[in-house]
Amino acid sequence: MLSLGDVRVTIRSFIILRGVTLDIPAGGLVGLIGRNGAGKTTTLKSIMGLAPVVGGSIRFDDRDLMQVAGHRRAELGIGYMPEDRRLIGSLTVQDNILLPAWASKTETEAAQERLDYIYRLMPELAPLVKRRASALSGGQQKMAALARALMSGTKLLLLDEPFEGLSPALGDKLADTIQQLQQDGLTVLVAESDLKRIGFIQQTCMIERGQNTDRPDC
Repeated sequence: MLSLGDVRVTIRSFIILRGVTLDIPAGGLVGLIGRNGAGKTTTLKSIMGLAPVVGGSIRFDDRDLMQVAGHRRAELGIGYMPEDRRLIGSLTVQDNILLPAWASKTETEAAQERLDYIYRLMPELAPLVKRRASALSGGQQKMAALARALMSGTKLLLLDEPFEGLSPALGDKLADTIQQLQQDGLTVLVAESDLKRIGFIQQTCMIERGQNTDRPDC
């Protein structure tokens, strides 16, 4: 499903990734673990085409992602939830969720079907759909950002520090949601700094100073 081979990223002459290798099967649920600054976010951005990859390979569904423009990768079924959420505060929750569908010009019927699935999966969002995103709590914004990622993430979901700042109760809800997504056939890669937050994930890959540490799982 998703394969990274010796991925290297350099930003403004600084080496950020020194050779990251991952192999995630279809339907897999994998944790990318590392302290702050280890290269987790850059790895996810590399997959989305948001970081300048200078070497290595990235393949998704047997397709060379390096040959796909960054703004077209979501159309392949990849969803990305950034750590800082990046919601548009002046828009409603539902409009934020629908943004990927509008950007990719998804047919209205298909977008509505996906939206219905998201609301069934995350019923706590239903009372919030008409609120402006700026009026939500931090935890609610995290859930809205996840829902937005799911609008385009029909095959692969990339989550960057999704549990950061969540209450224990909301963290448990998010963990249940992620596991349900895997059961529904989605492939999920979760970047986290604290392994304890993702104890429900069986396969983990460690990253340090922009490269894998010696772990057989990867």
